[in-house]
Amino acid sequence: MQNVLVRPQTAVLQPSGSLHSGNVVTFQHELNAAILSEQHSSLVVDMAQVESIDSDGLMALVSALNMSQRLNKRLSLCSISHSVRIILELTQLDRAFEILEGRALLTEALA
Repeated sequence: MQNVLVRPQTAVLQPSGSLHSGNVVTFQHELNAAILSEQHSSLVVDMAQVESIDSDGLMALVSALNMSQRLNKRLSLCSISHSVRIILELTQLDRAFEILEGRALLTEALA
């Protein structure tokens, strides 16, 4: 379902398909592992391949954001599809997350 790319001090998670109750446990585990890793000071979730997200998927992201803030680590989202962006806007989570608009900004953020 997901790839984890590691850049110096930054982990990039690339989930794909739908983030929903059926697969959120695996996604949450990967988010937590990346955040808890001593090797990473930041985590970027590349949402380019995510087609949809439900409330369980949103809760996984919020939980990861809370954990990263407690540990003074950076968590960002990038390459969000239009349908997922609408959900983030409706829930006002677009105000809570740092959202990078695309891969070019992801590269800059990792520099």
